[in-house]
Amino acid sequence: MFKPRAVRRAATAGALGNLIEYYDFSLYGYLAVVIAPQFFPAGNSTTSLLAALAVFATAFLARPVGGIFFGLLGDRMGRRTALISSVVCMGVAASATGLLPTYDQIGIAAAVLLFLARLAQGFSAGGEAVGSITYVYESVPAKRRAFLGSFNYIGSNLGFAVAAVAAGAVSALTTESQMSDWGWRLPFLLAIPLTFLSLWARLRIEDTPEFAAASRRADLPTAPMREAFATHRAAMARTLGVTVAQTGCLFFGLTYMNIYLSANLGYDATQVHWLSALVVLTGAVLMLPAGWLAGRLGSRNVLLVGFLGLLLTTYPALMLMGQDSLALAGAAYLLYMAWGALIQAPAGSLFPHLFERRVRYTGMAVGYNLGNIVAGGTAPYAAAYLIDRTGDVLSPSFFVMTVCVIGIATLLGIRNHR
Repeated sequence: MFKPRAVRRAATAGALGNLIEYYDFSLYGYLAVVIAPQFFPAGNSTTSLLAALAVFATAFLARPVGGIFFGLLGDRMGRRTALISSVVCMGVAASATGLLPTYDQIGIAAAVLLFLARLAQGFSAGGEAVGSITYVYESVPAKRRAFLGSFNYIGSNLGFAVAAVAAGAVSALTTESQMSDWGWRLPFLLAIPLTFLSLWARLRIEDTPEFAAASRRADLPTAPMREAFATHRAAMARTLGVTVAQTGCLFFGLTYMNIYLSANLGYDATQVHWLSALVVLTGAVLMLPAGWLAGRLGSRNVLLVGFLGLLLTTYPALMLMGQDSLALAGAAYLLYMAWGALIQAPAGSLFPHLFERRVRYTGMAVGYNLGNIVAGGTAPYAAAYLIDRTGDVLSPSFFVMTVCVIGIATLLGIRNHR
C-alpha cells in the first residue's frame, strides 16, 4: 500500500514545508531588535522591542482562522491542496515583509502594514504545521509514524537554523547602520527561493492513501468543524494542553533566546546568531533519535521525559548563561534544546493519533493553534515583560516551568501508544 518513493516524498514535503514556515515565522524574532526602531520608534529601546514582540504575538491570533480554513480545505478537498495553498501564502507574506516601508517613510502606516503581514503569516501557519503532520502520518506505515513524523520537526528546526544563519550572515557583512537601513530586509527576501523549493516538493506528491480511499467512497465530512466539536472535544482539549507546553517552551528557546543572550545578557549579536544556528541545527539532528525513541517507548512517554527535563533544568540553564562566557551559554542552550527535541519529535505521531481521519486536519488545527495563541505567541513577549518588570534575567524560567506543568498534567490523561 505504501510505496517507498511516496513515503520519501511525503517526509521530504512535510519537512520542507515546515522549514519555510518556521524560517519565515522565526526570522522576525531573530531580527526584532533591529526591526523594532524601524517600525516602532521610541525613546526607550525596551518599549520599541516590546511593541515589536507584541506584533509577533498578534500573528498567532490569525492561526486558528487559518487552521479552520485550511482544515476545511484539507478534510473536504484533500491534504495536498491545503498544503500547496498554505506554503504559497506563507512565502508571499514573508517576502512582502522585506519590502515594507518604515516609520520614517510613511509614519504609523508602516506599523499597520507590518501587522497585516504578520497576520497573513499567522493565517498560513495555522494550516501549515498541522497539514504537514497529517500528511506524513497518513502517508507512511504505522510502525514508522513516530520516526518519520519527526521529520516535520526536523524541518521546523532547520527553518529556525537557516533563519539564524541568514540573520548572522547579514549582520556580519554589514555595519550597524547598514543593517538598520536595508540589511534586515535581505533575510526576508530569501523566503522567495525557499518558497519555490517547498512548492516544487509539494507539487510532486499525491494525496494520502487514506484520504484518496475516502474520496472514492464519498466518505468525506460535509461540516468537519461541527463534526469535530461533536465527536472529538476531548482530543482537541488534549492537543491544546500539550501544545501550550510545547510551544511555550520552544518559542522561548527558538525565538526569544537569541534576544535574551544579546539584549539581556550583553553577548555580541553576530556571535549569538551563529551560536543559535549551531545549537538549533544540533537540536534538529537530535529529532532523529527522539523519533526513534518514540517508536520504541511510545510518544507520550518520551514527551513526558522532555517536559520533566525542562521543568528541572531551565532555571539552572539560564543561570549558566549569565556567567559571562559564550561557551557556557552555548552549552546551557544546547541542553535546553536537547530536551526540546524530546517534546517535539513524538508529537508528530501523538496528535494525529488522537483524531479520526474524517476530522483529523480540522480537529487538530483547532487544538494546536489555540495552544499556539496561549503560550507560543506570548512566550517572547512574556519573557521580555517579566525581565522588564522584575529586573531578574532568570524570571523567564518560571514561564517555561509553568507551561511544562500544564503539559505533564495533560499527558497523564493520554494513553501511551507506539
